[in-house]
Amino acid sequence: MQHELVRRAAGIVPVLRAHAAWGDEHRRLHEGALEAMADAGVLRLRVPAEHGGHEADLATVVEVIAELARGDGSAAWTAAVWAVSTWVVGQFPEEVRREVFAKPDVRVTGILSPTATAEPVGGGVLVNGRWAFTTGAPQSHWTTNAALLAPDRVPVALAIPLVDLEVLDDWHTTGLRATGCVTTVAKDVFVPSDRVLRLAPVLSADPGASAPMFRAPFVPAACATVSAPAAGLARAAVEVFAAGPSASPARIREATVLADEAEFHARRSAAVVDHKAACGEEWTAEDRAGVRRDLGEACLRARDAVDVLDGDHPTLRRVRRDAHALNLHAILHPNASLERYGPVFLGRPKEP
Repeated sequence: MQHELVRRAAGIVPVLRAHAAWGDEHRRLHEGALEAMADAGVLRLRVPAEHGGHEADLATVVEVIAELARGDGSAAWTAAVWAVSTWVVGQFPEEVRREVFAKPDVRVTGILSPTATAEPVGGGVLVNGRWAFTTGAPQSHWTTNAALLAPDRVPVALAIPLVDLEVLDDWHTTGLRATGCVTTVAKDVFVPSDRVLRLAPVLSADPGASAPMFRAPFVPAACATVSAPAAGLARAAVEVFAAGPSASPARIREATVLADEAEFHARRSAAVVDHKAACGEEWTAEDRAGVRRDLGEACLRARDAVDVLDGDHPTLRRVRRDAHALNLHAILHPNASLERYGPVFLGRPKEP
């Protein structure tokens, strides 16, 4: 199934490219792009098999999302966040999973920084607060946003329909414009108890899970997932530049090496997570720092690749802006990853 999903993703690259300029202008993904992603099975990558999903391993996820980025960086980033948040839904009780996954190709986004509060009330909690940078919120159906549960301020994940939240139109950027990473706001939103999940177990590995994808801890799995758009953008830049009238063989060679390196780091992080999940191996500080290192290096190599290929082609300009936007993300910034990896490299490991 891995090869089939990657083949389908590669097959919709022309569709994504055709709609990318529209998305850049309107700051959201074109409906044609969304339909193509759904038809290709992209939205079910991390949906459990028991709910009709592909339950794909990370190697597949990375390859698929990298293909999407060859067509449109915004589509790839949004698909990556939807895949991560869909995985979080898979941790909720069965009745919640059934409710969310009842909608075919459901789009789930989420912010796991607990920037809201949840006050216990009869049958659930009352949620107030806001979450910045909620990817794809205008085109999503559910969120897994996090909050601090009173009175002890325990972090929890909340399964909330998007219709229950206010969506602020505050995503005005130069890169990844169509991702719609807007602010979502909860004002006295009631969330039933079964849709409130303590965050700590979600973030930890579950060696006893029947599905291998739930045996991996959240952060390494998420890091591997979001490294894929960088790898795909580097490849897109090479393809667009090579097809142009001013293609320089020397610059193509240099950028191709950098794109290959970005892919290597993205694939290696996915392989590590998949291997440890399959074998049930424990995660060490070195393992976690290594995945963060690979994430940062994938983003850095992708940025360097697009910078080598200067030109006035509108697609190349958009790819460059998207790659630079990735490198400004708090988690993806290469320096942030090196800060996690440095102490381990120097023999002073600490938990990332």
